[in-house]
Amino acid sequence: MRRDRRKIPGLAALLAAGLLVGGCVNAPAPEPLPTTSPEMPNQVAGVTIPDGQIDQAVQRLDGLAESLMQSSHIPGLAVAVVHDGKVLYRKGFGVRTVGSDAKVGPETVFQLASVSKSLAATVVAKQVATGAVQWDTPVRELMPTFALNDPYVTEKVTVGDLFAHRSGLPDHAGDLLEDLGYDRDQVLDRLRQLPLDPFRDSYAYTNFGLTAAAVAVADAAGTDWESLSDKEIYQPLGMRSTSSRYSDFRARADRADGHVLVDGTYRVADPPRQPDAQSPAGGVSSSVDDLTEWMTMVLADGAVDGRPFLAPDALQPAVSPQAVSAPPKTFDSRAGFYGYGFNVGVSPAGRVVLGHSGAFDLGAATAFTLIPSANVGIVTLTNAAPIGVPETLNAEFADLVQFGTVREDWRALYREAFAPLSAPSGSLAGKTPPAQPAPAQPLPSYAGRYANSYYGPATVTAEGGSLTLTLGPNGMRFPLRHWDGDTFVFTPSGENATSGSVSRATFAGNTLTLEYFDADGLGRFTRP
Repeated sequence: MRRDRRKIPGLAALLAAGLLVGGCVNAPAPEPLPTTSPEMPNQVAGVTIPDGQIDQAVQRLDGLAESLMQSSHIPGLAVAVVHDGKVLYRKGFGVRTVGSDAKVGPETVFQLASVSKSLAATVVAKQVATGAVQWDTPVRELMPTFALNDPYVTEKVTVGDLFAHRSGLPDHAGDLLEDLGYDRDQVLDRLRQLPLDPFRDSYAYTNFGLTAAAVAVADAAGTDWESLSDKEIYQPLGMRSTSSRYSDFRARADRADGHVLVDGTYRVADPPRQPDAQSPAGGVSSSVDDLTEWMTMVLADGAVDGRPFLAPDALQPAVSPQAVSAPPKTFDSRAGFYGYGFNVGVSPAGRVVLGHSGAFDLGAATAFTLIPSANVGIVTLTNAAPIGVPETLNAEFADLVQFGTVREDWRALYREAFAPLSAPSGSLAGKTPPAQPAPAQPLPSYAGRYANSYYGPATVTAEGGSLTLTLGPNGMRFPLRHWDGDTFVFTPSGENATSGSVSRATFAGNTLTLEYFDADGLGRFTRP
């Protein structure tokens, strides 16, 4: 929301509390609230939760989870619930790997994907609590080599800006570089070439923007991010199966392998998703057992067993709205907000809800949901490509907690919402090649090395009557198929390439434009 009324001190809080409904400017000031009041007006929920309703919601989880397993056919799922500092539910369903009898249990370790961002935020909050950094510390002060495409933004962008996705970097900046095999340092160095949207006045979700901030915080602590996470959060909370290193995930005996849907059947992803380059944003692996320790700490405002662990004033900014991530489409719609690594919203019952989803197209779908006013949280982890299963189960549980019944058809809503994520990309996806295409030039005329400062060189070779495109530091090869005239096509690969995607490769003199890599205008390669 960008209304001028937000500039008036305290007005936004009064509106949110439902206190400002009219009246004259000179009306007498209201009596101050008694200091013994247990709640402030903006803490009052619109719907009360009767005694026993949360326990009844937990009793429904077996049936809900089993029916989702049956309808979705995903290989495995694990779920846990915490309430008032206790674990009320922990259970696994299905198998860790298709074709195996190894069952999923509450100790089974899954890849968390973007749920990693919320854990990363608590790691940073621990550093904020010590005074080592602040959420508003410029990243450049911690990592002098960091730069973006605007000198002003480079100097001013803070740790919080990058954790709130408001730096101006384009959506999923750097992800395609990771798919091509570039490592973390290489990706972060190339972010400076990307065009920027308005600084602090735009929201675009970026794995590597957040990663840059996290790595800068670790640099300031004199260690690497993976070690800092382990030292500050995982070890102190007893999260013995949690790690920010992919090698640790692969070494777990009780591990859920990622699965993708191929011709209606789930298969183990090959190659598997290796997210070390963006570890702070998507590289954590954990079990629901371990995550109950973390959720309990967050719900307790940073306390563990009644003792301070993470200072509330360091954690509060992370779970407070910092950017409008989902502007309302109509006057009667609620907005969605993003904090520092947390989604922040308000439920239909008038309760603040914190959470995050995680998704790897190469076989992981995860989500957690916290309702602080009810002191309850749920986490659901699966080992299949995202189709909305964790979000559905969490939403059904949240309805039961707040209303005593499932009020919406969350299964249909999430199925519809997730469908576009699996749609193929490319202007020629699903189209039939021309019956009588214009002929191509002699294939050797297209061969050569085409330069690009962002993606690196593209090499086109002509062998055996066909063209091959080679990209990335590992020499990924893409056969080029003739389409029409000087236009060829290829099939992209990697985490971000959905099944059925097709990319144009268009030659024009000494220029080669690769459609799949041109979303931000950087997909043009030039031959000397």
